[in-house]
Amino acid sequence: MKVAGIDVHKKVLMAVVVDASRPEEKPARRRFATMPSELHRLLTWLQEQEVEEAVMESTAQYWRSVWLELEPHMRLQLAQAFSNRAPRGRKHDFKDAERLVRRLIADELILSFVPSGEQRIWCSMTRMKLQLTRDRVRLQNQIECLLEEMRIKLSIVVSNLLGASGLRILHALANGETDPQKLAQLGGERLQCTEEQLVDALTGRAQPVHREMLALQLQRLQLIDQQMERLNRMIAAAMKPQQDAVIRLAEVPGLGVDSAQQIIAEVGAQASTFASAAELTPWVGTCPGKEESAEQNHSSRSAKGNKYLRRVLNQAAHAAVAKKGSHFQAVFRRLLPRLGYQSAIWAVAHRLSRLVWKILHDGVRFIERGAEVAPREKRNVPRCWREHFASSAMR
Repeated sequence: MKVAGIDVHKKVLMAVVVDASRPEEKPARRRFATMPSELHRLLTWLQEQEVEEAVMESTAQYWRSVWLELEPHMRLQLAQAFSNRAPRGRKHDFKDAERLVRRLIADELILSFVPSGEQRIWCSMTRMKLQLTRDRVRLQNQIECLLEEMRIKLSIVVSNLLGASGLRILHALANGETDPQKLAQLGGERLQCTEEQLVDALTGRAQPVHREMLALQLQRLQLIDQQMERLNRMIAAAMKPQQDAVIRLAEVPGLGVDSAQQIIAEVGAQASTFASAAELTPWVGTCPGKEESAEQNHSSRSAKGNKYLRRVLNQAAHAAVAKKGSHFQAVFRRLLPRLGYQSAIWAVAHRLSRLVWKILHDGVRFIERGAEVAPREKRNVPRCWREHFASSAMR
């Protein structure tokens, strides 16, 4: 079997073909550009060499176009760059490509998980939505900074600056209204402040340039909201065949439809890439790490893992432990005295990641047991305590 190693850069790529059955032979080498016509030449050359598998390395996103060109024709692997490092002072593009093949055959490479084409589209949409969410938060901070320059303390008396009442007041400010009494009348009845407090907060000195800048920022906010709404429709349409999996995940405390869609976009609708929950949690980065030397573990710091999924599960863990009567709240309260707040949250996130694999892989639904103790933990309770609990329950 012939294996190709490809070292991908922005403008060029170096390809090496090695016969796995005769590794002592000199490998075939070829340099290509990364333009579409050159990528087609690369595919033709690899097919002439009868290559069945290719492994590539790229420290940026330049591997994507190469992957899409070769994916329908051969088995592909993407290696993490640090696992193919050369000895200091001996780096060479063709040597790097050849080393890729040698280490792949020897099973010494750390390979990245590359999802299927459909799942890659899901990831692109959900990650774009995350970026828009961050842009919206950043824009809110900029609007608040501009209001400080206008000596307007609206964010103190309004809990949500970009809520319905806040937006009505901001649009009026941008349109030239400066009377605090008239601005205060735009506030809704649900505001947790008196009219006098609102008038006092809106008494400032807005310059014409401030109002123009505020109008520009509100236009950007409107554009971001429109794009997020459009992305929501696109994601819902793309994941419509996986609607059952989304609903089953959304039933878990701390998760919702939006977070369920993000999880499925990252791990797949059945999580079939991971044979067990124990394989998923290290990839996510929620399980304790191990740095062992002389039979002593010097660090249990978690690996970085998938930063998008770590963020979702961390937020879900905070929401799950805040739900009254939930199983995760009971787990969190039991672990909090021993582990501390942050470690207890990560322990809940670890359980959530295992639960996600179980729901997606086995197609089951979540059943809330509340504070009920798991059967395995019941066995660890001393017998005298079990008898005491039983007698208390009979009373």
